[in-house]
Amino acid sequence: MSFGQHAPASHTLVHISDTHLLGANPRLGGTIDVRANLQAMLDRIERLDRADAIIITGDLTDLGEPDAYRELKRLVEPVAARMAAPVLWVAGNHDERPAMRRDLLGEDPSERAIYTAIDVGGLRVIALDSSVPGWHHGRIDDEQLRWLRETLAAPAPRGTIVALHHPPLPSHVPMFDILELQNQAALADVIDGSDVRAVLAGHLHYSMSGSFAGVPAFVAAASCYTMDVARPPRRINGMDAGQTFHLVHVYDDQITSTVVPVDAADPAEVFTPEWYEQVERMTPADRLEFFSRKRPEPLA
Repeated sequence: MSFGQHAPASHTLVHISDTHLLGANPRLGGTIDVRANLQAMLDRIERLDRADAIIITGDLTDLGEPDAYRELKRLVEPVAARMAAPVLWVAGNHDERPAMRRDLLGEDPSERAIYTAIDVGGLRVIALDSSVPGWHHGRIDDEQLRWLRETLAAPAPRGTIVALHHPPLPSHVPMFDILELQNQAALADVIDGSDVRAVLAGHLHYSMSGSFAGVPAFVAAASCYTMDVARPPRRINGMDAGQTFHLVHVYDDQITSTVVPVDAADPAEVFTPEWYEQVERMTPADRLEFFSRKRPEPLA
């Protein structure tokens, strides 16, 4: 139900990034339990009342180990099944295509780029592979660009969302300039004028938003660790804190992305289910009177 001038979202997508799972689950960097951090995020996600798809934008594993892909599948797919939400797996620079194909996707191992499109109730969601075998920077190869152009030639009923690992955005963190998506202009040329409504990415380990080729671009942080971007640019480092995911809401005329922390406190006792039921029974004028009008406070 909507209390305002916008109709409810037609789709709710869960956007996760950078899980960096390790085979046998040693501590990443000797300190971070990436499996426990992902499990905590999945537990939080499963409390949602709705998810039309789960999108994980790359660096699914840290070293591309077969055991890590199998463990990732074992953790994520039961949650997705219980929520009746398909999972879109996106390759990142830490992933290895042959193992990802075989041990996560159930395909024959190959070094070919991993890209696909799925339909989510009329919304087309595309996964591109910006990984470059043997390197950590990103690039969308010519084969994918041709496929993307051909795919976008036929508009989807509710438009398209493109997901990839390396964000096509500038970063104020100097080291990410080295590892950026290199051929951004070529990708922008394909997206410009198409039905693409948003771009989702990861890679940076901190949340960010911007615009690319005339559409919003949303970068999700990481389930494993995040970057402490409050430090001076040349002293920014990782921290085992601040893990978040995004809720992407698709409306008829726009798309929003909301950052959701994994850590949660006990809810306040103001906006209870009974409170919402009371407001739902009111007329629009009564809702304004009840919730919008300022109440005079007694003079001291």
